[in-house]
Amino acid sequence: MDNPFGPAGTANYVMLTTFRKNGSPVATPVWAALDDGKLYVWTVTDSWKVKRIRRDPAVTLQPCNATGKPRGAVIDGTARVLDAAGSERVRGLIKRKYSVQGWLIVTGSVLRRGRQGTVGIEIAAGR
Repeated sequence: MDNPFGPAGTANYVMLTTFRKNGSPVATPVWAALDDGKLYVWTVTDSWKVKRIRRDPAVTLQPCNATGKPRGAVIDGTARVLDAAGSERVRGLIKRKYSVQGWLIVTGSVLRRGRQGTVGIEIAAGR
């Protein structure tokens, strides 16, 4: 499997940094799954990170712990918000990587928010 993200591609938690209009960074620890050389993240559809990615696809990634403490090198990336089919694929990747915990969280979210309540994000290495 191709992993252009180094340790961030295999970490249990990844610090995803998006950028506000004024250029200031906003970092959030997220679950991420590597597939076919790209990293996939799953999040709430109306989150600010999704709004920032739609405006500016430039992101940075860094392995971290669950509380967001950085644990490695920063990698530049380009993100895009996925459609319904792509988001469903990301849900499957998250369930597979995070096992029972992933299945419980993703399934609970679908029951609570519906399928439109969350969205997948695809990240390619580099800008």
